[in-house]
Amino acid sequence: MPLNARIDSPLDAADLRILSVLAQDGRIPVTELANRVGLSKTPCQTRMKRLQEQGYILGFRAILNPARLGLAHVAFVEVKLSDTREAALRAFNEAARDVAEIEQIHMIAGAFDYLLKVRSTDIGDYRKILGEVISRLPHVAATSTHVSMEAVKDEIGRG
Repeated sequence: MPLNARIDSPLDAADLRILSVLAQDGRIPVTELANRVGLSKTPCQTRMKRLQEQGYILGFRAILNPARLGLAHVAFVEVKLSDTREAALRAFNEAARDVAEIEQIHMIAGAFDYLLKVRSTDIGDYRKILGEVISRLPHVAATSTHVSMEAVKDEIGRG
């Protein structure tokens, strides 16, 4: 992810270098990170801690290979709600967050209300998730599915 500081940003060039390296390799040892960004170890650790406390770094995690786990089928689901008042949106959001197969949930400004990224084992598994889970979420009026044939670029899944 290219990182550029806004004019009013509290981040300086060293902070941006740290974030850029960590975005590529979150498991890099602090001493190596410090060397790569041109700082000594202690100031680098201090900056990392501050970046975490200020919410620039949300956390560190293992990125799993969905295909190796039998979850290579990806579908994007357009969801239109029957009610878009705040209480209905909240109810949908809370229920959708609890569905393990829904990997991403985006509220959309446009012809539909939400775009979901759903991961499953195959089309049969997806059909079951759509019919038994997604269609039964609060206020769902209609859905439309787009099946991914290939992820040409997936920043989350890169190593």
